Formats: sequence, C-alpha cells, structure tokens
Amino acid sequence: MIGEPDDLLRAIEAALFAAEGPMSPAELMSVIGTDGLGDALPRLAGLYAGRGIELVERGGRWHFQTASDLAHILRRTREEPRKLSRAGIETLAIIAYHEPVSRAEIEAIRGVQISKGTLDVLLEAGWIRPAGRRETPGRPLLYATTPSFLTHFGLGSRKDLPGIADLKAAGLLDPVDLAFEQIQMEKGDTGSDDPDDGEDE
Repeated sequence: MIGEPDDLLRAIEAALFAAEGPMSPAELMSVIGTDGLGDALPRLAGLYAGRGIELVERGGRWHFQTASDLAHILRRTREEPRKLSRAGIETLAIIAYHEPVSRAEIEAIRGVQISKGTLDVLLEAGWIRPAGRRETPGRPLLYATTPSFLTHFGLGSRKDLPGIADLKAAGLLDPVDLAFEQIQMEKGDTGSDDPDDGEDE
C-alpha cells in the first residue's frame, strides 16, 4: 500500500516506466493499489517538465516519452517495414476528422474506391479500430481512431487536430483537401463530424 505522498509519485513513476503502453488513471490505481491519485499525475509531469524525458497525457492515458526537441538524437537509420501510402494518409485523415465513419463515407469523400489493404494497414498499425455499426440498411461497419493514434502523432485529443486555416497556412491543401473543405463549409462545421468515404492504394 502507498503511504506518503512522495511514495505515490514514486509508485506511479515505476508503474508507467514498466508499462507496455500508456495507462489510464484507473489502470494506475489498480496496479499500485490505491483508491485515488489526486493531483499526482500533473505533479509528476511538472517534475519532468523540461527534462530529456517527459510525462504526457494523450487521450486520457499517460506515458513517458522522449522530449520532442531531442528526437533527432534518437533517430536511427532503419528500413521501415511498411510506409503509409498517400491513400492510407488520406483515409486516416478522413477517419480522424469525421469519426466514426464508414468505408462508404470514406469513399464518398475521396471520390475513389478504398482498397481493403489500406484499412488493414491502419488497423495493423493500431491507429484505427472498429467502432460499431451504423443503424442504416446494411449496418455498415464504422471506424474511429485509437489512443495509439493520439500518442503517435503527439495529440492530447482530437481537438488538437489542425484546422483548415492551419492546413492552408502550411500549404498542405490540394484539390482533395479543398473538396473536403467545401463539404465542411456546407455542413457548417470545422471538421469534427462524420462524412462519406472512399479510397485506393
């Protein structure tokens, strides 16, 4: 059992260090055997702020990561087993901005048919997950992003996704993106809803 406040910080630190992946507060409480964490997680994050390793929260789950400004030190030249295709990137972006979204909706947004392999790659990477079925004829399977997606891209939540203005400023909009913007304007939102699908490799 945890006694002194500093013991709680040390126990959280040890649990997160040994964990295979990010942990929620509930998982931490179960592992270290306590009924509450209070402000221990933000306090521990404060102790690591500005250091080579940081404690961060992504989608309600906590983990240690290398400070983003030191990533260049840890880069190794290695062959990536599988690179994400343009189709994969566009599909992932559509799911992130419009989840939960069906395959047909993805295809409608992209204007092309999506190959099964594209979704398989994203599922295998752990960035998307099945998110139930839409209550419409045929009950199509829906897809949504995962906590691993937030962790990989350094997002605290989907609210941290860049908006259309940010993407324009960065020069990242192409004809597909402009069509995507038009759909959003017609819906009167900023890109957090769910549209239509489609894609190929």
